[in-house]
This record gives sequence, C-alpha cells and structure tokens, in this order.
Amino acid sequence: MAASWDTTMPTRPATWHDFSEQQQLALSREALRRAAETLAGHAELLAREMEGGSLLDQGGPDALRLFASVVRATSTDAFGAVLRA
Repeated sequence: MAASWDTTMPTRPATWHDFSEQQQLALSREALRRAAETLAGHAELLAREMEGGSLLDQGGPDALRLFASVVRATSTDAFGAVLRA
C-alpha cells in the first residue's frame, strides 16, 4: 500500500514573518517580560549569595533588590499584562 501524505502540513518551519503583527507583538512582549524576570531573579540570587557570605558584600544586596524591583515594575508598565491564547 502506498503512503498517503497530508498536504495540509507545512513543508517548512514557520518563520517570524509567518506570524501576524499582533502575534509578533505578543511574542515580543512575552520574551521581554521573561528577560526582565530573569534579570530580576539573577539580581536576587546575587543578593542572597552576598548575604550568605559567598560573595564579598559591599552594600550590594540592597542595591540588587532595588534593581530587581525596578526591572519588574518598569517591565510590567512597559509591556503590559501577559495575554493567554
């Protein structure tokens, strides 16, 4: 028996330009939101390491926590709430 191929399947992976402008904006916002959360998380991790004595503390933990708060606050204001499909 011969194989039957589904012709509705795309022959190539989707590219950025295959998405609508609205989809591109939503994906961009989510990527930026995740990047901001990653930065904030790293700042908090560094603060904990300094407090725990693993890294030299020269007033850094409070500054890193402030940085994390600013990143989160400005990313929420700039990129808006996450939309779910």
